[in-house]
Amino acid sequence: MPTIVFASPKGGAGKSTSAVVLATEMAGKGATVTVIDADPNKPVSRWAKRPGRPDNLDVISDVNEETIIDVIDAAATRSAFVIVDLEGTASTTVSYAISRADLVIIPTQGSPLDAVEAAKAIRLVHRMEKVAGGRKILTSVLFTRTSAAIRPRTLQAIATEFNEGGIPTFATSMNERDAFRAIFAFGGTLAKLDSTQVSNVDAAIANARAFMGEVVAMLNASQGAATRSAKVA
Repeated sequence: MPTIVFASPKGGAGKSTSAVVLATEMAGKGATVTVIDADPNKPVSRWAKRPGRPDNLDVISDVNEETIIDVIDAAATRSAFVIVDLEGTASTTVSYAISRADLVIIPTQGSPLDAVEAAKAIRLVHRMEKVAGGRKILTSVLFTRTSAAIRPRTLQAIATEFNEGGIPTFATSMNERDAFRAIFAFGGTLAKLDSTQVSNVDAAIANARAFMGEVVAMLNASQGAATRSAKVA
């Protein structure tokens, strides 16, 4: 089953938030999901210890560079989706996880510094493609902590530069939302948040579902292309 890896050399890019949001939305649609928390800070594990984690969503935190490949492979045999949240540095664990990915999502904020770090992650993916014998690893940049109301010129310029360089980007951005922070504070999912205590929950849910829909569409398109290639071969 598909393995989705969140990777960025820069800490604070929004990897863990995006990973949990995606995982809970997939679980909310009835899919079995395993999240592998490979970040030494264990943000996903802390979220999972709070009340409200879906029964069909498992979190594994006991993982290191010696076990990451086996853990990913085992999770893929029992879950419809495997999501890996990696540490915010380049490491052997990060490289191994990327080598097993069907999709690498690179969260980045809309600044030139973050764009440079995103480019480093993309180069690492390309190196892992060579290590994997030329297997194409689907990769896309996800802009995070964006404004729902405006699209700054800096962000637009970075998106244009990525697209001109042949680097795919998600049409959906993860907006700066109180609800995304709230699930880490209170646990559970966006759908279970109390809208009287957390602002704009419905907007956050719509944002999350748009992101999930785009991820699933990308995976389906990639799988279809692989199937057609196999038939031609």
